[in-house]
Amino acid sequence: MVYAIIETGGKQYRVSEGDEVLVEKLEMGEGDTVTFDRVLAVVKKGELVVGTPVVSGAKVTGKVVEHGKGKKILVFKYKAKSNYRRRQGHRQPFTKVVIEKIKA
Repeated sequence: MVYAIIETGGKQYRVSEGDEVLVEKLEMGEGDTVTFDRVLAVVKKGELVVGTPVVSGAKVTGKVVEHGKGKKILVFKYKAKSNYRRRQGHRQPFTKVVIEKIKA
């Protein structure tokens, strides 16, 4: 089994071929090919290769499936004894990517 640890949008994801991953929003159209070159580690045939900080020559390619927004969270500000209350909702945008190939 081959999998890799990639970094995008300030977060790290464990991916293998065929996985669908929700990453921070990418400025690409649906159907475009995306290449992740910040590969932190690769496991191939039980052998672990860890980068310092990235694995040289390693790339993960995927295809953008769709863009969307996550579930709504409530942001509530409150100060005691001063009648101050503010409620705001937030939906984080994401991009769904299908991992096609891991090159290590």
